[in-house]
Amino acid sequence: MTGTGILTAPKSITDWLGDEADNLLNYEAKVSQDQLNLPSGDVVDRIFTNSDRTPQVLRSLQQIYSTGRLANTGYLSILPVDQGVEHSGGASFAPNPMHFDPDNIVRLALEGGCNAVATTLGVLGMVSRKYAHRIPFIVKLNHNETLTYPNGYDQLMFAQVEQAWKLGATAVGATIYFGSPESGRQIQQKSRGTPPPRNRWGRKAGESIPLLLRRRCANDAVETHNLLGYA
Repeated sequence: MTGTGILTAPKSITDWLGDEADNLLNYEAKVSQDQLNLPSGDVVDRIFTNSDRTPQVLRSLQQIYSTGRLANTGYLSILPVDQGVEHSGGASFAPNPMHFDPDNIVRLALEGGCNAVATTLGVLGMVSRKYAHRIPFIVKLNHNETLTYPNGYDQLMFAQVEQAWKLGATAVGATIYFGSPESGRQIQQKSRGTPPPRNRWGRKAGESIPLLLRRRCANDAVETHNLLGYA
């Protein structure tokens, strides 16, 4: 509806996508469908059992896949909230002050039926005795802080795997800024994991990525994820 009260036809998906519409809507995958490992309730048994993952890791993976409204479907819905360190607490939560409270972050994940909640060591540490047995915790081990000017693209370690284990975490996660001068060190740090499953957030440092390269980067990130042995 316009400002004059006249009804107008809603935009089509093609209108919303603009110049990228043809490329996106008519894209044909280069991999045959029968070669894909599709999500299902037995994803841990089918995909991970024959790997070198330890029984503790397999149990943790199964716990995540068996929690929330998507339990036992092979799909995951994880609430990630690490903005308080990445962008400062004020910038992240001032519009919705109740989420300064760590309790409300975990409650949001629970009420949303998420498989897990991924956030900082401090947030999960404040509520671990109350919620660690109710929803899987994923501790974000590293962060890029934005208080330094000019801002860099270096993910610094803010927590250790042992600390995550002590507060009852099911898994740990970390970010790698691929293409940054520090990416080599970041990869080495994240590869020195111990039993909890490791989730990796991969980002291209700095500049925006054109559409075609975004697809290639996504494929490369998945392949790198497998080659590094992340669960």
